[in-house]
Amino acid sequence: MSADAPARPAVLPAVHRPVRRVRPGMLLSPLRRLIGVDEELLERVPQERARYTWYGAIVLNTALLGGASMALAFATVRDELPVPVVVSVGVVWFWVVLALDAWLVSGTHGVLSRGRLKSLLPRLALSLLVGLTIAEPLLLQIFDKEIHQQTAAGNTRDADAYRGMLVSCNPPDGADTTTRAGCGGYQLNVPGSPASVHRQIQDTTARATALQAQLQSLHKTLSAKQDAERRECDDPAKWIYGANGRHDVGDTCLRARADADDYRRTSNISTYESELATLTEQSRTLTAKEASAGATYRPALDRAIAAKTRDHAAHLDDSGLLTRANALGEVAWSDWYAGFVAVVLHLLLLAVDALPVLVKLMSPSTAYDRLLTAQLDATRRLHTADLHLHHASTAVLHEADLHEATRTAAARMSRLDHGLRLEQAERTAEFRAELEMRAARILRGAP
Repeated sequence: MSADAPARPAVLPAVHRPVRRVRPGMLLSPLRRLIGVDEELLERVPQERARYTWYGAIVLNTALLGGASMALAFATVRDELPVPVVVSVGVVWFWVVLALDAWLVSGTHGVLSRGRLKSLLPRLALSLLVGLTIAEPLLLQIFDKEIHQQTAAGNTRDADAYRGMLVSCNPPDGADTTTRAGCGGYQLNVPGSPASVHRQIQDTTARATALQAQLQSLHKTLSAKQDAERRECDDPAKWIYGANGRHDVGDTCLRARADADDYRRTSNISTYESELATLTEQSRTLTAKEASAGATYRPALDRAIAAKTRDHAAHLDDSGLLTRANALGEVAWSDWYAGFVAVVLHLLLLAVDALPVLVKLMSPSTAYDRLLTAQLDATRRLHTADLHLHHASTAVLHEADLHEATRTAAARMSRLDHGLRLEQAERTAEFRAELEMRAARILRGAP
């Protein structure tokens, strides 16, 4: 073989193998393709077709169960969502579960008994994790009636406890409870309580008493000034003879009278007397109000407590996921049999959700698995042989290229050496010719 010939043909000759045609009209083949079954290979063992058809149906049913479970969860927890949104969420979750289970199952084909457990345990763990998200909404729906009863009872207990704190922190007499421990945020502002009316009476009485004492002092001072005015103005002996020929009061009387008038004006006695009268009237009104405050305040307080309790009860959560989960826990562990039923149903739903991997784990190696394993081994061997052939061909081509490069380099070096020798010969000839010319000139110039 010449060095220029390729080490291997550009296109390998096709290997003619007998082709097994898949029977047309197999309506259930999409179920098998869903889990990655090779129909051409399955034709070699048609007895396994029913097994893998039902296997694909299990994967599809699990995805449908997951989509329905998520739709129920959203419809229950977020009941304000429109139906198209809930359906869209269910469809998306159905596709997620279907893709995940199909991937989990398609990777288990061809796994023989000796490596089955090691290969399937991680897939089983992932399948159980997905099963938990599917089983919980279904379990909440199964115990929906008991959960609603438990939630309603819990909310009732919460509302009763809240009402009890309101009653305790808002006594019927309206006494102040701001300093009582645990009453922070439970005080109600209901006007007209007997205690507040009594405090108003005390404040009014204290103000009236202080004002009365102040008025007594002012009246005492005013009386002294008025007595001084009378002494200076009522005694004829202190009158003076005026320019009009009549007797009149003197300057001392005028000063005393002006002093009394000025004090009456600047001391605000009239204002204080009017305020004292108003306070006295308010005290009588508040006293009468205190007598009837107990009869009017108690109904108003009861209405305020009832309204506050209704508002608190209206804001209690009865459909949240965590609230329903807590209620399910209380229902499940209320007695041993309820807990047993909850655990059994939970395990059953979890097993159904993890059924695609569990079925593979419980089933022995099938003829399809052995054929697929043999086909994969043959493919690996062919690939290895092809790699060896490719490497050998590459090595031969590399050797040929190296030999060609070596020959080319040697020829080029030979040409370069020949050219160099020619140049040297030319330069030598030119040098000799020059010497001969000079020698001739020297000889011609000799005597």
